[in-house]
Amino acid sequence: MSELLAQLASLLRAAWNFRWYALASSWVLALGGWVFVYTMPDRFESSARVYVDTQSMLKPLMNGIAVQPNVDQQISIMSKTLISRPNIEKVIRMADLDLKIKATEEKESLIDRLTKRISIKSTGRDNLFEIAYEDTKPETARNVVQALMTIFVEGSLGDKRKDADTARRFLDEQIKAYEQKLVQAENALKEFKRQHIGQMPEDGKDYYSQLTAVGGALNQAKLELAEAQRSRDAIKSQLAGDELVVITPQGDDVTGVNPELDARIQALKKNLDSLRLNYTEQHPDIVATKRIIEQLEEQRKQEAKTRKPTAYNSAQNPGIQQLKMALVDSEAKVAALTARVAEYTNRYNQFKAAANAIPQVEADFTQLNRDYQVNKQNYENLLARRESAHLSGEMDASANVVDFRVIDPPRMPVQPSAPNRPLLMAAVLGVAVAGGLAVALLLSQLRPTFNSRRELREITGLPILGSISMIWTPEQQRRSRRGIWIYASSYAGLILMFGAVMAFQHLVPRSLLM
Repeated sequence: MSELLAQLASLLRAAWNFRWYALASSWVLALGGWVFVYTMPDRFESSARVYVDTQSMLKPLMNGIAVQPNVDQQISIMSKTLISRPNIEKVIRMADLDLKIKATEEKESLIDRLTKRISIKSTGRDNLFEIAYEDTKPETARNVVQALMTIFVEGSLGDKRKDADTARRFLDEQIKAYEQKLVQAENALKEFKRQHIGQMPEDGKDYYSQLTAVGGALNQAKLELAEAQRSRDAIKSQLAGDELVVITPQGDDVTGVNPELDARIQALKKNLDSLRLNYTEQHPDIVATKRIIEQLEEQRKQEAKTRKPTAYNSAQNPGIQQLKMALVDSEAKVAALTARVAEYTNRYNQFKAAANAIPQVEADFTQLNRDYQVNKQNYENLLARRESAHLSGEMDASANVVDFRVIDPPRMPVQPSAPNRPLLMAAVLGVAVAGGLAVALLLSQLRPTFNSRRELREITGLPILGSISMIWTPEQQRRSRRGIWIYASSYAGLILMFGAVMAFQHLVPRSLLM
């Protein structure tokens, strides 16, 4: 650390020999810099703030009914792509900046200048955007910001409407195309059904399902036919010997003496069984019913005792008559089942004969029907989406889904926003002082001198035998002190000049001198 300080002190001593060059350089740099800063043109900044409200009440109400694009994303993309060449060219036309353009190079330079000076800042989630522009003329700055605001608002809404119109046109074209496909599929399906009458699947059943169903129905019909034939044969065997039959009631078996009385007894017994399901034996209705049944049975026994035995011919026997009627019914049932078995047999044979043709027909029909269903579903979906797009357009036309609110409109700036002359002039003063020191250090390196024996010994590497000191006369000492005072006064004057320049540019408006 001490060695570094020693080298720094040596450099400063060497630079001190060229202090007047440093002073002159500082004055030249300071005066030139102040003149340059003072003559820099003023730049005026105009800005505006726009709030984009995307939280419309219609959004939750129309959720699932109308198409709702991501408005926040659209606004964000529009804000990022606002400074594009087409938009900058629109700004030039809207702000009348193209009136003074005479060559293509001037136009390109103007576009580059606008692109660099236009700034758009967003606060993020608050949807608050700030548009600013800087120009040498306050009217131009305000006009440019106003044009940018117009493009931002109209561009966002215009792009949305353009996208909606494009979507509707696309949906209309697709609906027409699918409508033609649907008509073609319907005609193909109708022609296929006409050509394959009797071979189409019934009730959604394929060939093998129908074959299995017909086979099961045939087996069931055969089983029922066999049962009917056995029942018919049993009745015939009962009617095989029709002879004279004498009916005489035996003991307590008096059934058939008075059919009407028997029917009443049977009805009362059924009623008694129904009552026993709900009540006990001691219930009045059950007791009364049992009493009536006993009275009727007693009456039937008395009638059986008083009636004489009767002889019937087999032709006059009611039982024989019932058997003959049952035989007729059995014959009719057998005939019907025989016809059913024949019909199912015919169907089963037809299905087996068409074992190769019908499955292929069913496969072709399934393919045609699948194509038809796909086209129909797509057609219906497109219709629903078109209605949703139409409803979205009506919603945008009737209500402001996106509300643009101008928080701060663009105004004509009165005070220039740049350059910051006090700061720049202070920077010029610092640069001038540092530049003078740099000039002195550079000259000390170009024209080196030795200020001490140690430096001479270190650089030459030779032993130093001795040194002669300078003895200043009083006159030389006075001149040296006067030179130091002049030097310090010169730098003090530089600082005073800085203060005078600052006061001048503050008190005297620049517009009076330009």
